[in-house]
Amino acid sequence: MKVSVSIPLVLLLLLPLLFTFNSPSYAASNPVYDNFIQCLSKNSNPSDQISSIVYNPQNSSYSSVLQSYIRNLRFTAASAPKPAIIVTPKRETHVQAAVICAKANGLLLKPRSGGHDYDGLSYISDETFVILDMFNLRSISVNIADETAVVQAGATLGELYYRIWEKSKVHGFPAGVCPTVGVGGHLSGGGYGTMLRKYGLSVDHVIDAKIVNVNGAILDRKSMGEDLFWAIRGGGGASFGVILSYTVKLVPVPETVTVFRVMKGLDENATDIVHRWQFVADKLDNDLFIRMLLQPVSSKKKGEKTIRASFIALFLGDANRLMGVMNKGFPELGLKKADCMEMSWIESVVYWANFDNSTSVDVLLSRKYDANYLKRKSDYVQHPISKDGLEWIWKKMIGLGKVGFVFNPYGGRMSEIASDATPFPHRAGNIYKIQYSVNWNDGGAEAEKNYLSQIRRLYSYMTPFVSKSPRGAFLNYRDVDIGVTANGKDSYSEGEVYGTKYFMGNFDRLVKVKTMVDPDNFFRNEQSIPTQPRRSRGTR
Repeated sequence: MKVSVSIPLVLLLLLPLLFTFNSPSYAASNPVYDNFIQCLSKNSNPSDQISSIVYNPQNSSYSSVLQSYIRNLRFTAASAPKPAIIVTPKRETHVQAAVICAKANGLLLKPRSGGHDYDGLSYISDETFVILDMFNLRSISVNIADETAVVQAGATLGELYYRIWEKSKVHGFPAGVCPTVGVGGHLSGGGYGTMLRKYGLSVDHVIDAKIVNVNGAILDRKSMGEDLFWAIRGGGGASFGVILSYTVKLVPVPETVTVFRVMKGLDENATDIVHRWQFVADKLDNDLFIRMLLQPVSSKKKGEKTIRASFIALFLGDANRLMGVMNKGFPELGLKKADCMEMSWIESVVYWANFDNSTSVDVLLSRKYDANYLKRKSDYVQHPISKDGLEWIWKKMIGLGKVGFVFNPYGGRMSEIASDATPFPHRAGNIYKIQYSVNWNDGGAEAEKNYLSQIRRLYSYMTPFVSKSPRGAFLNYRDVDIGVTANGKDSYSEGEVYGTKYFMGNFDRLVKVKTMVDPDNFFRNEQSIPTQPRRSRGTR
């Protein structure tokens, strides 16, 4: 299923704007923009210079601001819905004013922190909408004495890692491998990385937060209450308010860590090694995380394809201890000491972001990102796939042509945390998580149709091998194929379809929190948490 983005509907909604976008007097004559600006000015300090943080389609910088944090080029097409207004707050009070004024003017508000949401829900809509782009709110305060950091939602993961490293060489934070991901979305949806098996998810280390609620008030953990604090640690912040910042607990990292990358083809016993990985990757030393990439590649025989398995690892220790762990637990991979590279934890962050070994850690402060046309999907595996099953999957992958897998092992700390401790439910019982991945370069409609068909077919082929009733999915791998809501009278039944896949038994608690804090469903998107049906609210 695709996002229900009706271009004709969007055009109808924006028709009053279209005739004025090209007019020199647009800002003054358009009632949507004019009323919104007047409201912002009324709810801000006179010295704030509101006009400098608000963009409409006539502004010369509008397109560059809009495009700069779109990480999926599928949503840059001329036909893609565009916001009527973009607000780029520089102060927390700007966020409060934006919430108040969007609500007062009946406008949909879409917060955007890093723009990496795979299906673009932070910057497309079939309603007239405002993007609240948080990239200016990026301060990070690291306190090594109490091993915490306060990080604003618009900061990137790379910036957070760098600021921790500036203060300490033996502290880190368990979050994602892509340094340009925004903290706000990453943490509110769960967040994980190479220290998953040692320390669990990013949200398992969030100890406080600040959020702007539907009334424009700023709340911290104490004033929002434990129910809402629970919900925004894995339930998606955009359903409940606008995340301003998170306070996180840092974790210890050794002075020396070790990484390796080993690649095997089908002619190098890859099927047997992949099969064995499933039995050991979630049971090895918790200091070891071995991600596996499976990709169709050109074979040595001209015109033919094969499958390549890449094993990429982070070990929180030195190479000698790693070799002992591997020789005992996973000798089938044939890891050699020469395959191992020792480095600092911050250097491993750069390594995992696919930079070469000579790259300075300063690259983590860069917000440059090569956007692609892409689609992602997810699954969870609870029972190892047989060798016959793997060989059948290889044939399907080769037949499709381009779609690959990323297998992320679980176990360790992930099996120790209760499934309802946070909204993220996929804990004990899962061997690994699958990310389906396809990128392409051609922006044409035919290319998109082709690659979307490929990834959806592979997802269908995998049905016998993955979790069931429900078939689980990961919120931060946003996938509108598994269901969307029109946010109308059927929003609960529509939301339940995707909500139980993302949150399983935690979905109804999220609905209760949503109904309590945002009963009129102001904070919404195509996959947001719905409110309870009105007929059942009196029985809560």
